[in-house]
Amino acid sequence: MIASRLLLCAAGLSLLGTARATEYVVPAGSDVGAFFAKLPADATYISFSAAAKYRSSGDIVLPVARLLIIDGKGCTLTLGAPSNGFTDPVVDMGDAMKRTASRYVIKDFGQIVGGRKAIDLQATLNSVVENCELVSQSQAAIDLRFCLMARLSNILVTNPKYQGIMLRQGDWKGATGTNSQCNSSVLDQCRVYASQTTANAYTILNSGGVRMTNCISEGSPVDYDVFLSATLDGDESRPATNSVVKSFMLSDFHIEHQVRKASIYVNMPTKAVVELENVYWNGPQKAPVIYYTGGQLNVSNIGWWNPGFYIATRVSAPRINILRAHSDMTVDDKKAVVNDRSGILRLVDPLPNNTVLKLPYVRVRDRSM
Repeated sequence: MIASRLLLCAAGLSLLGTARATEYVVPAGSDVGAFFAKLPADATYISFSAAAKYRSSGDIVLPVARLLIIDGKGCTLTLGAPSNGFTDPVVDMGDAMKRTASRYVIKDFGQIVGGRKAIDLQATLNSVVENCELVSQSQAAIDLRFCLMARLSNILVTNPKYQGIMLRQGDWKGATGTNSQCNSSVLDQCRVYASQTTANAYTILNSGGVRMTNCISEGSPVDYDVFLSATLDGDESRPATNSVVKSFMLSDFHIEHQVRKASIYVNMPTKAVVELENVYWNGPQKAPVIYYTGGQLNVSNIGWWNPGFYIATRVSAPRINILRAHSDMTVDDKKAVVNDRSGILRLVDPLPNNTVLKLPYVRVRDRSM
C-alpha cells in the first residue's frame, strides 16, 4: 500500500514538472510590436531581460491567452508616436465577449515612454498592471475598456499630455454603458503627475464597484483630479441615468496641486452610493473641491478643511451625508440658506428647475468639535 502511494506521488510530481510556463525573451534590438506579432501560440511568459532599453514603432498587440505574463524586468520601453502600447483590439461586442477569457499581467517596467497610450486593454477579466512608470503619452497613460476586476497597483503616471488613467465602457460596435463596464476594478497606490495640458488625472465612466485607495494627484493644474460619471450618452448637462452602476469608493486620496474646474466631479445615478473618505487637499482651491450632480454622496473622515473650500451642487436637493469630518464642514438648516449658499454648500450652474437650494437630504453628523 505504501509503495503504491509513493508511485502515485512520484507520478503526480512528474506531471507537475511538465506543466511549465513557456517563456520567451524579447531579443535586444528588435521591434517589440513585430516580436509580439510573431509570438508562438504556447507563450505564457514574456521577459524583457535581454536589454535595458527597447523600442516599438507601433502597437504591441496581445494574443488571446488564458494568462500571459509580461515582465519588463526594470527595462525602459520607448513607443513610437502612433503606438497604443500594449493593446488587444476588439472588433465588436461578440468579439469582446470572447476576449474576456483572456487575462494579462503587465509588470515591472522602469518606464514606458511616449506613444498615444502605454496600456490599452479591452475586454479582459482580472488583468493586472503593476509596478510601472508611464511617461508622456499623448492620449492616455492607461485606457481600460470593459476590463472587469482589473487591478492597477503601484503605477506612476508622469506628464500625460491629455488623460492620466481611464476606466470606461467599450466603444466598439454593440457596446453600451450597460454591457461593457470596468466593474469591480481597483486602483491602489497610483500617482498621476500632471503636465500643463493634462485634462483629468483619473476618469471613471459607466463602471460600478470601482475602488481607489492611497492614490495621489499632483503636478500642474488639471481640469479634474477624479472625473466620475455614469451618463450613458456622455451628456453632462443632466443627471446620470445608468441603472447598472451602483457604487464608487475613494479613500486616502492626496491632492497636491490646483484644479481648473473641480477636484472631484460626481455625476452618478440617484441610487448609486459614492464614498469619499480621508481626502486631503494640500492648500487652498479656487474651484470647488467636489462638484456634484447626482448620487448618494457620503463624505467622511476629512481631517483638514481649508476655510475657502466648498462643495458645489447643480441640483437643488442634493443627497449628501457628511460624517466624522472637520468642524468647519457645516451646512446650516434651510432657514439659513442665503443666495443659494448654506455653509460649505453652494448651488452652482443649476440644472433647469433647480433654482432654489434645499437641504432635506443633507446631513452632517459627528462633526469634530
